[in-house]
Amino acid sequence: MKNLIFAHDRVGFSCVKFLLQHYLHTIRLIVVAQENQISTLAREYNIPVIIFDKKTIITDILKQDSQFDFGFLLWWSYIIDKDLISIPRFGFINTHPSLLPFNRGKHYSFWAIVEQNPFGVSLHFVDEGIDSGDIIAQKVISYDWEDTGKSLYQKAQKAIVALFKAQYKKIITHSITRTKQNLNQGSFHYAKEIDSASTIDLNKSYIARDLLNLLRAKSFKPHKGCVFKASNGGGAAKKSGSKKESHTQNYEIYITIKKSKPHKTL
Repeated sequence: MKNLIFAHDRVGFSCVKFLLQHYLHTIRLIVVAQENQISTLAREYNIPVIIFDKKTIITDILKQDSQFDFGFLLWWSYIIDKDLISIPRFGFINTHPSLLPFNRGKHYSFWAIVEQNPFGVSLHFVDEGIDSGDIIAQKVISYDWEDTGKSLYQKAQKAIVALFKAQYKKIITHSITRTKQNLNQGSFHYAKEIDSASTIDLNKSYIARDLLNLLRAKSFKPHKGCVFKASNGGGAAKKSGSKKESHTQNYEIYITIKKSKPHKTL
């Protein structure tokens, strides 16, 4: 068993560390976006590393080695093409931070809150679509009014590492069940959609629940919060006044969550 690993960021590091400590014999090659703690750790275990960049013809390099069984995308942020997908004998498996088929694509934690979708993490096979391959395993993550886009992101990171660790042996021993996604259900969003979706129109009426969901979904420091445009001074709009873009993150917004107490039974 010789597997190909594409790993990035904290999730990628945690998963790679687990593999090197417990399944070293299954790892043939690790690919990273740049020199980082993942590549450093891999070399400590004498695992070859390739840096994935625009100058690297990664597919040609990998095709020279036809002995890959599985490929794993561990928090990998780049889309891989069909030629690369076809290299491992048993396909690529992706770690996706949403409860597929909900929130395929980008900004999963934002859309989960705004659209009030179920949330969680998924392991799935990679096909030529975006987050559309067969599901291997999932973990539901509950959330409530105290959660923000950032807290869901952090919960997803922790949950996907745990799910990967729990499923890795089952995957490499072919002890898994593949479940096709119903793409007529769920949701999909491109990265570019978040800008317009998180812009507040000061002349529009909002349901309070929807506005609060929007504010907390975009609460993700150090990234900017929701955007709104107002005339200089914040007063009545003037025809000749220049408009200034402002961010809700520039304000300290305090929200107190009051949870109902259960009624006592007489």
